[in-house]
Amino acid sequence: MSNTTRPLDGVKVLDLARVLAGPLCSAMLGDLGADVTKIEIPNHGDDSRAFSPHLNGESSYFMLLNRGKRSVTLDLKSDEGHDLLVELIKQTDVLVENFRPGVTARLGIDYETVKTLNPRLVYVSISGFGQDSPLAHRAAYDHVIQAIGGIMTVTGWQDGPPTRVGDAVADVTAGIYGSWGALAALLQRERTGQGQHVDVAMLDSLVSLQMVSLSQITGGKPAPGRVGNSHPISSPMDSYLASDGYVVIAVANNALFAKLAGALGNPALTSDPRFLTDPDRQMNQAALRSLIEDWARDLSVEEVTDRLERAGVPAAPIYDLSQALKTPHSKHRELLKKVQHPTAGEFEVLPQPVRFSGAGPAVNYVAPLLGQHTDSVLSTELGLTAPQIEGLRARGII
Repeated sequence: MSNTTRPLDGVKVLDLARVLAGPLCSAMLGDLGADVTKIEIPNHGDDSRAFSPHLNGESSYFMLLNRGKRSVTLDLKSDEGHDLLVELIKQTDVLVENFRPGVTARLGIDYETVKTLNPRLVYVSISGFGQDSPLAHRAAYDHVIQAIGGIMTVTGWQDGPPTRVGDAVADVTAGIYGSWGALAALLQRERTGQGQHVDVAMLDSLVSLQMVSLSQITGGKPAPGRVGNSHPISSPMDSYLASDGYVVIAVANNALFAKLAGALGNPALTSDPRFLTDPDRQMNQAALRSLIEDWARDLSVEEVTDRLERAGVPAAPIYDLSQALKTPHSKHRELLKKVQHPTAGEFEVLPQPVRFSGAGPAVNYVAPLLGQHTDSVLSTELGLTAPQIEGLRARGII
C-alpha cells in the first residue's frame, strides 16, 4: 500500500510574499504537504495576478507559483489588519516574506518583534542582498542581480555583449534556497524547540550557482568570460551544426573522446597531439568543430544523436520548453499536473520535481481566487463571527 503521508503534513506556512522568489519558496513547502496561507492586499492581491497571459481572467504566472495555497486578504497597514495577522503568526510554523529590508519593521512584523509572540517560528526573509548588506536598501529584480552577480559576463558569445540568462534564475534560486533553509530550520527546531530567522539573498544564491566559474577564480585564474555554448574546461562540449539544426555534444574526458572518435569513424584522433588531453582539445576547438561538423553535415540532428547515443557519447537535440515537456521522459515523470481551476478551467502546473518513495503526492495544486479563504480562515482559525467578518469587510480591512 502506498504511503499517503507527506513530509510536511501538519506544518503551517504563512506566505507574505509576492511575485516569484517568496511565492516559489512557500509553494515548494506546500508541494511537500504544508498548509500554506497567502496574505494578499484587499481588492488587489499579489502583483503577479496582473501578469499575462490570463485564462478567463486568471494569470498563469500567479497560478503556477501559488498552487495549493489559501488566499486571505488583509490590510497590513491598518491596526485591525495588523492585529489579525499577529494572531495568525502565533499559530504559524513558517513565515515567508520578500519585502525590502526594513519594511517588516515598519509594519511591526519583523522577526525580532514576532519571535517574542512565537519563539518556535521559522521566519524566512528573501531579498536582493540580504538583511544586513551594505546594499540591503537597494531594490532588486532578477535583471539587477544577474548583472551584479557575474553571470551575465559568462553568458553569450565571445564577441557579443553581456547577456542575461533567459529565465529568472536569481529569483528561482533564492526561492529554492528559501525552502531549503526553512526545512533545515524546522529540523533544528525539533532538536532545540526554537525557531530562527533564515536570511536568503538573491545575490548570494546566484553566485552559488556558478561553481565552474568560481573554481577558476579560486584556482588563481582570471574570471572567465563569455564562451557561447562551449565549456570553459572541457572540449568538445558545444553545439554543432547538423543538416537540419544544432546538436549538443558533451565530451568531458579522454574515455568519452575515444568513443566520439570512434563514432566519427576516425579513432586515430585519440593519438593526434592536438587532442591528447582536455587542455589540448580546449586549445584546438576550431579544429574539432571542423571535424565534427564535416561528419554531421549530411546527417539530421536525430541521426547524429542516435549514432552518438549508441557510441556512448552524451548528446542531445536543442529543444524549446514546449518540446521538452512533450518528451517521453517528461510524460513518464509527470512533470506537469492537470488541475481544474474554478475560473481558469483546466490548467497545468509544474510542482517541485523531487520524487519520494515514502511520501504521498500533494492533494491540491489549484491556486486560490483572491480572498477565497478569508472568511473560513478568520472564522475557523481566529474564531471570528460572521458579523465581525462583515464589519471588517465594510471597513476595507479584508
